[in-house]
Amino acid sequence: MKQSRTFIPTMRQTPADIDAISHQLLVRAGYIRTNASGVFTFLPLAQKVLRKIENVIHEEMEKIEAAEMVMPILQHPGDAFGDDAFTLQDHQGREYALRSSDQNSITALIQDHIASYKQLPVTLYQIQKQFRDIQRPRFGLLHSREFVSLDAHSFHAEPTSLHDMYEQFNQAYSNIFTRLGLNYRVVNAQIGMDAEQGSSIEFIAMSSIGDDIIAYSDSSSYAASLEWAETKPEEQTSEIRMKEMERVATPNVHKVREVADFLKVLPSHIIKTLLYTIDDEMVAVLCRGDHEINDRKLTHHMKAMRVSLATPEEVQRLFSAEPGSIGPVKLPIGVRVVADLAVGSIVNGVCGANETGFHFIHANPERDFAVDSYLDLRFVQEGDPSPDGLGTIQFAKGIKIGRISKEGAAISQLAKAEFQNNEGEFQPYLLGAYHIGVSRLLAALVEQFHDDNGIKWPKQLAPFDIHLLTVNDEDETQRQLSEELYYLLRTYRYEVLYDDRQERPGVKFADADLIGVPIRLTVGKRAAEGIIEIKFRETGETVEWQKEEVTEKLQSFFHV
Repeated sequence: MKQSRTFIPTMRQTPADIDAISHQLLVRAGYIRTNASGVFTFLPLAQKVLRKIENVIHEEMEKIEAAEMVMPILQHPGDAFGDDAFTLQDHQGREYALRSSDQNSITALIQDHIASYKQLPVTLYQIQKQFRDIQRPRFGLLHSREFVSLDAHSFHAEPTSLHDMYEQFNQAYSNIFTRLGLNYRVVNAQIGMDAEQGSSIEFIAMSSIGDDIIAYSDSSSYAASLEWAETKPEEQTSEIRMKEMERVATPNVHKVREVADFLKVLPSHIIKTLLYTIDDEMVAVLCRGDHEINDRKLTHHMKAMRVSLATPEEVQRLFSAEPGSIGPVKLPIGVRVVADLAVGSIVNGVCGANETGFHFIHANPERDFAVDSYLDLRFVQEGDPSPDGLGTIQFAKGIKIGRISKEGAAISQLAKAEFQNNEGEFQPYLLGAYHIGVSRLLAALVEQFHDDNGIKWPKQLAPFDIHLLTVNDEDETQRQLSEELYYLLRTYRYEVLYDDRQERPGVKFADADLIGVPIRLTVGKRAAEGIIEIKFRETGETVEWQKEEVTEKLQSFFHV
């Protein structure tokens, strides 16, 4: 493709109010343009990269026998309406929504056409536009209102079949992201890895701009999202002698740090008590003063539909004490107690005395108060032991690029979607859901592959294989050699971007670095000798090749 014939509007300066490196470079290098907040035009270069990403996805989907289809972007209310759906009406006042979720509509489609276990399993996928009315789009393609996504769903009669397909998608997604060259981690994203449902993992591309935090071991492959990272039980400290519990005055101190400073103890010695409403039950939830309760874990372990922290008024009404003074000793009747695992190892701790302005010191679990169950309820912290027993936990930021999950029968039960099993009984389909943010991948790749001068595409994804430049288009020798190389390289099936523009050499070189094609061939002052300058975009290395050896050396580069 001659550069004068395509559309690559590069920019020297970064537009105002663009923070993410990927957003800056994709705009400056002429890949995307902003139409409205969170809405982008994908220019020719971006389309070429997206097609290569999609080709990799199609190949891996083919391997696991997933069938491609396309659902409508314009959906009926029951299929897509939600808090983040774009809604509209036709001229007769009928309501519609732009595609934001396909689970209900695909489940209805399967229900209409698959009635027997003999027709299962079936796996369908699509790659197309999706829309979300997010309040604050940011970071360019990373948080946009209109984006390209891969969405796949599998339907099964048996838990083992669902599990097998889940594992196949796990491998397929790993293959996709590895082939794209991404530095990524696979992280646990939900507790409860049973055979039928509850399993979920996410694929995170490592990036300092990412808003997903992962917890990983510094000595093993363990990794999990911060919300679902597990914790290990604390070691018991049996050598410490338990002292008699005492009630002490703690006037005008409420928060953990205030109590710790007043009593001259470490926050880790304080037993923090929080009152939660879990479904219709009041539950006292305990954790160490230096830990924080993870509501997602609490909801999961309590098998609850609704979990909320009690209001100060509810705490006062039940305990006759302010929230900062409540504790697990002599609780009101009917209040259940659950504690994080770390509470079980506290000896001679501090807790609220259920009287405003007073705390107990030397309080010990099981001796001074009962705990109904010890559960993993807290957020993991950096420096904690890794739950697999290898190394310690570290945190890192990343960009969520994919997710797979076992939805089980939940969605089918809500939709009353059923099939007949081998005994003639009706039962709900078991569903797996699998997602990749395709246009998000474009940004994640640029976040990982760039330098101060522009993008550095991996050679398997670059919009072109070779960027061919002529230093002086008015020099007949240079122009003829460039034309000769352009047509020769195309016969070898290379994708060549030929910069034939009437521009200064400095402009051409700057644009080439911005665009990020793996190899730049520059025809300059040594053209009469048949010598071409080669620049490798990844390393910045420059060498000179004779024109007769160009094709051989390019073959070596692209087929390593």
